[in-house]
Amino acid sequence: MMGELNEIQINNILSSQVIGRLACSDGKYPYIIPLTYTFDGNFIYGQVLEGKKLDIMRKNPNICFQVDSILDIYNWQSVIVYGQFEEQLGQDVSTARDILFSRVMPLMTSASVHKHGHAQTTENTIIEDNRIKPVMFKIRINEKTGRFEKV
Repeated sequence: MMGELNEIQINNILSSQVIGRLACSDGKYPYIIPLTYTFDGNFIYGQVLEGKKLDIMRKNPNICFQVDSILDIYNWQSVIVYGQFEEQLGQDVSTARDILFSRVMPLMTSASVHKHGHAQTTENTIIEDNRIKPVMFKIRINEKTGRFEKV
């Protein structure tokens, strides 16, 4: 059976996942990236490095965000969010980072982080500071849709 998710189911998917795909466009081509995120019931929060995606979103803040939960090819749920990228500044950076890290960082352990992606001390301990990316943002949600298949 295939169908549409209701508002509660959509919010449950957004709240239960931490990896989504952020799509933006420079007007010529779409650009999509995987992203670690959190959803607080009103906004989607994330962090990024300076680069192509940030350049695009600063020029065109209209984005699409997609999240799914897949058990197998016949049992899945998928959510699409349409909204606006809003770069956080000043005190809002700290607030957004607290919201994101309180949800995502407890899921990360030194065993799940590849040693080449993070600085280490001589004792082979991961240094947490380099997990912080310089640009925090939130997505102001305009519309959410969701679909599912269940066999």
